[in-house]
Parts: sequence; structure tokens; C-alpha cells
Amino acid sequence: MAETAQIVTFSGIDGAGKTTQIEFASWHLQKKGYRIARAAFWEDVAVFPRLRTDVSARVVSTVPDPSQPASLRNDKNVRTWYLTLIRAMFYLLDTVRLRFVVRKLRATSVDFIIFDRYVYDLLVQIGPRHWYARLYNRALVALAPTPQLAFILDASPDEAFRRKPEYPLEFMHEYRRAFLRLRDFVPELTVIPRGTVEDVQHRIVESLLASQRQSKNPNDAGCDPAPDFPVDSGKQNT
Repeated sequence: MAETAQIVTFSGIDGAGKTTQIEFASWHLQKKGYRIARAAFWEDVAVFPRLRTDVSARVVSTVPDPSQPASLRNDKNVRTWYLTLIRAMFYLLDTVRLRFVVRKLRATSVDFIIFDRYVYDLLVQIGPRHWYARLYNRALVALAPTPQLAFILDASPDEAFRRKPEYPLEFMHEYRRAFLRLRDFVPELTVIPRGTVEDVQHRIVESLLASQRQSKNPNDAGCDPAPDFPVDSGKQNT
């Protein structure tokens, strides 16, 4: 068993299948005798989640989109400057608290800490168009504990929308592209290309096994990297 728990994170658009893959990865690791701790970013890390939901609801209620069905959510896709500023302040608090959460979980002597969403899911809400936004995003990445494996689950926005129709489809396409662009300044992210549930499970297990081998033989880590899977840029979805 590893002396220090490895952090494994799952990020991606809503409906990408994160819950399914987390369940399988946890089962796979436990079957091999590893001790697992699981955390959901919004429930276990985020600061004042209920207050933020209320604030978001009040802010976005002033900017309704009559072109969208009333049943669709209207919070993540609102990018006004004042809402972005509010998010940025909360995201900094989230990242600070994340350090304490990881420290607490590592004290329980587990082998793997699996996160459903991570700091990377916050970054896509702060667009990198301006230098100060890019500097802010890099600061959050530097402040957060670095995962041993950080998965971005790629998915078809159309299929994700059919499975989980929460946000407008146009936003889902934009959201996917934002996740894929994260590798521009966090190259350690592992993008798992879209595929069948079984294909994605196989790729994640392959990465987990590579990470296990590296943790047992750190001197050979450079000779046995985690697999890097090709993924399209999403331009065809524009």
C-alpha cells in the first residue's frame, strides 16, 4: 500500500458519466485490496453551497433567456462580470478548503482519494480570455493539491444533453470545449475520449494500473507514464 494516498479526480460536462466511472474505479481498486475515500466537490469541499445557490438564483433571475425552455437551468451559462467576480472569490475559498479536506482524508490512512469534480471544474467558469483570468486560474491550480491522476471525461454534448437535459445544448458544446482547453495550461490532465462505458472503464483502469506501478517504483516513473489518449478538439461541434 502507498504511504501517501493518491488523489484521483474526475471532471467533465454534466452527463459525461462521471458517477458511473467513479463507481467502477472504486470497485476495481477495492477489489485489489486498496482502501478508498470518496469526496464530491460540491457537497464535501465547496464553501457555503446553499448560500451560493441562493445568490446564483437571485442574480440569474434578473437575466432570463426567453429562447430557452423554462425547465433548463440558467446559472453556469451566465457569464456576467459581477457573477464571475463573485465566483472567483468563492472559488479561492473552495481551493483553500480543498487543502484541508485532502489533509483530513489522508490522515485516515486510505490509499486512494477519489474526487467527483475538482478545482478544474471551477476553472472552466473563469474564461481565460484575459491575462489576469489566466493568472488567477494558474494560482488556483498551484494552490490545490496536485492529483496523481486527473481525468477529464470527454463526451458528446448531444448525448449528454439527452441523458441529463439541465443546460442549453449550445452551452453544453461550449462547456465541452472549455474542458478540453484546460490541457493548454494543465498538461498533466488525462483526457479520456468518448466511447462506450466499457471502453472508458478500460482506459481509466489502464491509467490507474500505470499510476500504481509508478507509486511502487518511483525511480521508473519516467519509463512507464500514464497512457495519453488522443482526443479531437471539438471543432466539429461549433
